[in-house]
Formats: sequence, C-alpha cells, structure tokens
Amino acid sequence: MNTQTLNEKLELIQWLSTLEDTSIIKKLIQFRKEETKDWWNSISEEEKKSIEKGISEADAKQLKPHSEARKLYGKWL
Repeated sequence: MNTQTLNEKLELIQWLSTLEDTSIIKKLIQFRKEETKDWWNSISEEEKKSIEKGISEADAKQLKPHSEARKLYGKWL
C-alpha cells in the first residue's frame, strides 16, 4: 500500500474517531455491510462442487494420508 493511501486511511480513522453524528455512523455501518463480500459467491460452480465434494468425503471419513497428497501435488507445493 502506498504512502498516500495510508495517509488517507489515517485521516479517515481520525475523522471517524471524532464523529458524533449518529446518522452518518449508521450509514457507514450499512455501507460496510453492503461492501463485505463472501468469497463463496465469487468462486466458480466447479470450485464450489469440488469444495463440497471434499467436505462430503471428509464427513464420510474418506480421507487420504498427507503422504499421498504430497505425492500427487508435490510439484505444485
């Protein structure tokens, strides 16, 4: 993060710490809630299915040892 952005963030923090107008505070809280994005909604259907499959397999105790995973995926680690 560059210096200008850090300075702007500090200015906002300072301003927010002295803010007394509750309507602005409520608007800022609402803005933050709306801007918060769930990563699940930003991944592909294929990724979601893969994650769900992994969870199902783990729930069913169909797990592989770490040593097998290292053999399969070692070149990417």
